[in-house]
Amino acid sequence: MNNTNKVETPSNKINKLFAERAQDKKFLSLYFCAGCPTLDGTGDVIKTMQRRGIDFIEVGIPFSDPLADGPVIQGAATQALKNGMNLKTLFAQLKTIRDDVEIPLILMGYLNPILHYGIEAFCQSCVESGVSGAIIPDLPFKDYQDIVKPIADKYDLRIIMLITPETSEERIRFIDDNTDGFIYMVSSAAITGAQKSFDDAKQAYFRRINDMNLRNPRMIGFGISNKQTLEAAQDNAAGAIIGSKFVTLLNESKNADEALDKLFDALKR
Repeated sequence: MNNTNKVETPSNKINKLFAERAQDKKFLSLYFCAGCPTLDGTGDVIKTMQRRGIDFIEVGIPFSDPLADGPVIQGAATQALKNGMNLKTLFAQLKTIRDDVEIPLILMGYLNPILHYGIEAFCQSCVESGVSGAIIPDLPFKDYQDIVKPIADKYDLRIIMLITPETSEERIRFIDDNTDGFIYMVSSAAITGAQKSFDDAKQAYFRRINDMNLRNPRMIGFGISNKQTLEAAQDNAAGAIIGSKFVTLLNESKNADEALDKLFDALKR
């Protein structure tokens, strides 16, 4: 039997999600910090998000010195560390829910705790606990190419890179050629945090990247908190990533269902 026309389904959940995306489907991804508001609530938050239709989740690894994070996410990381969250605990928690989670999980964290854990050990633990990728904002691209990528590839793990309005076209093309999964478009070079609207400069940046016809799909994050910012992101990319707004609501309500109700309501306004 001739199978030459058969398109192979990607094994990595991130690639699979984007490969199977309908033309007009826009993804919504949420970020929260593992171990906040409570140490043992991580699994419940993930399962609730999945049940409520979130397409994929970024799970934050708390770190004491987060460079790109605004006060909301910094506060959540501080609380999580105080609660006793670390990578070893996080992987143990994720293993317990592995069979219940169908959607992609991506760990987002700074290089220091990952190096401390060991890059190979980190990649292996990701696979064992059902994690499909990682975002490491302070990972230098050369180190990604020379050290991290060969190990991540061995474990079929996607390392997602960030671009900002300041990233040159040459650099963006280079990232597009050397990564796989999706590109995380940061809406501004500033720190994370909810914004009411995206100004003309940001909109022009979204359009400029859109016109580059990149190989990888893009997700837009940083500053999405209402209908205007959500639609601006979804009009110019495969979808939107929301962090600070959801973290705030989760901290206030201490209940993922309630926080999602409030988030969905805010995104209609």
